[in-house]
Amino acid sequence: MRYWLTPAPDPQADEKIADVCGVYRVAPERAARGERTVSTDELTHVQALERAAPGLPLRPGKVERREFEYVRHGTRSFMINFDVVTGQVVCPSGGPTRTEADFAAHVRRTVESDPTATKWHFVVDNLNTHMSESLVRYVAARSGAPEDLGQKERRGILRSMASRAAFLRDPAHAVVFHYTPKHASWLNQVEIWLSILVRKLLRRGNFTSVADLQAQVLAFIAYFNRTMAKPFKWTYQGKVLHA
Repeated sequence: MRYWLTPAPDPQADEKIADVCGVYRVAPERAARGERTVSTDELTHVQALERAAPGLPLRPGKVERREFEYVRHGTRSFMINFDVVTGQVVCPSGGPTRTEADFAAHVRRTVESDPTATKWHFVVDNLNTHMSESLVRYVAARSGAPEDLGQKERRGILRSMASRAAFLRDPAHAVVFHYTPKHASWLNQVEIWLSILVRKLLRRGNFTSVADLQAQVLAFIAYFNRTMAKPFKWTYQGKVLHA
């Protein structure tokens, strides 16, 4: 059996692809003006699994062997920012949930981590928490936008996800969001970094608690930033991809 997806067309797909690719292209130039560009996403429900018995290490002619049974200690959700210019992971967040309030707090903490930045650009996918009322209110306050934002599901900027996303995309704001097209989150560079985290730590890790899981993830991020961080060379510029 094979899966396939026939998504409803995104009428703004070409515009969004051009915007995201353009963000990556001009990020170094913007950085010279004090602007920060980060690619942001969540990795949710990461399990803290502890093996019931120690594994057997690699040896000549033998692959690593692992006990089948494990103890499940709970889960953590992580919010990760990949700095497009430096290749480092900045201001990671971890907690038990991934709510509207969690993401708005993550964005606020990220912005406040660098008071010298003149503007922030966030590349994100179309998750509803990435275009929430809380986020609109924060960006409006940060950017000096009008106080009357309307009412959620009724009127004004807050009326719908589309109206909120349009407000958050406004390049005049101090914090600007750039959205990937629907079903195209692969355009978000942080997805590449999350695959590195999964392959190098999570897939083969052993975690005695959720606190241990979070500590190991943060330690890996610190190690990555010291030894492996470099910007990804982004070559895709919006051309049609054939199956």
